[in-house]
Amino acid sequence: METSFKQTTSNKVERYRLFLPQFELLISDEKEEISVLANTAAALREAFGFFWVGFYLVKDNQLILGPFQGSTACYRIHKGKGVCGTSWAEARTLIVPNVEQFPGHIACSSLSRSEIVVPILANGQVKGVLDIDSNLLNFFDETDRRYLEEVTAIVAKTLYY
Repeated sequence: METSFKQTTSNKVERYRLFLPQFELLISDEKEEISVLANTAAALREAFGFFWVGFYLVKDNQLILGPFQGSTACYRIHKGKGVCGTSWAEARTLIVPNVEQFPGHIACSSLSRSEIVVPILANGQVKGVLDIDSNLLNFFDETDRRYLEEVTAIVAKTLYY
């Protein structure tokens, strides 16, 4: 099965609208967490060209690095620490226009300039977070929040319900 997520439109909303049904079909019949998350990271990177995209999973009261696409990353993040740990602690999406201005930012890559972190919510619990970095300042906006929250809802529905 080879699926291409490359898109030709430059309209961000349209790109997400084209991505979502194709993505949902890609993961709909799979329940293996690592496999689903690996293909999700790959599909997002292919479709949107993100600098870094990956997952941290809640295990043993910390976030543990899961599948990702991009340069090497931090292995463990404590609850409430950095953007990922804060998103987990607050169970909400965080958009950070400039990571250097975020208190306690954990610099896994010195090339990262902005970030969005979206919790994966299931049964009222955070199962993990989707972390996406850009090497550009102010890269993420409310459009990204809206559609990436849909992506994590699809992941949660597929894996945890």
